[in-house]
Amino acid sequence: MTSQIAQWHAEHGNFSLLLSILEEQVARFRDGESPDYHLMLEIVSYLREFGDCYHHPREDAAFDILAAHDPQMRLPINRLLQEHRVIAVAGEELVARLNQVISDAYVLRASVEAAAALYLAYYRHHIATEERLVLPRARLLLSAQDWDAVARAAPSYPDPLFGSSPTAAYLRLARLTAERTTAQARQEDVAAP
Repeated sequence: MTSQIAQWHAEHGNFSLLLSILEEQVARFRDGESPDYHLMLEIVSYLREFGDCYHHPREDAAFDILAAHDPQMRLPINRLLQEHRVIAVAGEELVARLNQVISDAYVLRASVEAAAALYLAYYRHHIATEERLVLPRARLLLSAQDWDAVARAAPSYPDPLFGSSPTAAYLRLARLTAERTTAQARQEDVAAP
């Protein structure tokens, strides 16, 4: 049971890393520089492929069970369930804008920046709310049988980016995230007394 929470926490960390990289690219765009649109598209594609199709359905199942155990959680859980849908739609919109840019279609900078900002804001808030509010309650209230039901809510699927062998579509992104993780670990080692 706590292994699923640990897995979600790790996935949230992975998603946050990707959102940071996406945010850096959006900042380049905002500053008049040329971002790596293909990298941006890879990030959002992964978050849609893995997050929307495998991570969020398991969370949805856990949220429903948690609300049954603790009815006071119903309102924040309903918001989180709605955010899953909003994140999926915002991701779809951002992919559409990025594909337009990549195909050299005329796209207003503001529309790409707004689509990215909406996606980033919702996703970051969503992860923070789950980490702060939901995962601690789920750890306390969900039983082994509940976690079995959660595991059955979405098919098991290896993580195509952070799993043991990234798929070809995400090899470049896998190298970049590994470099970032290594650099961050070095900085933490230097900062530690």
